[in-house]
Amino acid sequence: MTVLAQTRLLQMASQAFPIGGYSHSQGLESAIESGLVRSEETVRQWIVDVLEFSINTYEMPMLHAMSGAWEAAAAEPRPCTAAMAELNAMAELNQEFLATRESAELRRATVQMGFSMRALLEVLPDLPAALVRTLHEIAEPSLPLVWSGAAHAWGIGRRESMVAYLWVWAENQVLVAMKSVPIGQSSGQRILLGVGTHIAEVAQRWEAGGDATLAGASRPQVALSNFAPGLAILSSQHETQYSRLFRS
Repeated sequence: MTVLAQTRLLQMASQAFPIGGYSHSQGLESAIESGLVRSEETVRQWIVDVLEFSINTYEMPMLHAMSGAWEAAAAEPRPCTAAMAELNAMAELNQEFLATRESAELRRATVQMGFSMRALLEVLPDLPAALVRTLHEIAEPSLPLVWSGAAHAWGIGRRESMVAYLWVWAENQVLVAMKSVPIGQSSGQRILLGVGTHIAEVAQRWEAGGDATLAGASRPQVALSNFAPGLAILSSQHETQYSRLFRS
């Protein structure tokens, strides 16, 4: 990956990247309200569990598959029929991903961030017009679809894209906990150190092939699992939570 691609990756992973992630707790606020998450250790455990048993087993394979679809779409030369098939493949992957969101709030969260990131990409220079055009062909682009498209356009590798995606999610979770549990800044940094180690282990497993049998594929070729009933219940309860700071 080039130095320029690294700077683009840092920009995508920055809290200043305006896609609205700060307004969503992804179910964590409900877990705090219920008393399941109430300390530094339980915050860390929540983040690691959701990462391991939900995001790593479904969201990451889909992110890889979407990256593969963008790579296939960029291949030259391409007849019109191939281009249409690749667009259909992206739209199908996107629809499958949206169908697995555990609650209406979580579905709206990924769509809102996808819309926001797409709008941002439209006003940034040095991005292929085909990227924005393709995204506009999809009615409700999810965050991983737009994220993977931008990463591919900026020459960011799949592993680096995945690590940054996980880091952005984890950092936002820690910021939610700092506001809502609350925990202090030192606690937040200890949690991020531990979660960062876990993210590195996840990336190493993918690189070793333990999870990444779709390394060259545009569609998942592994048994995917998004079975997280506790997260689904808490997220659904959040939809009617009386007092809350976050949209999901």
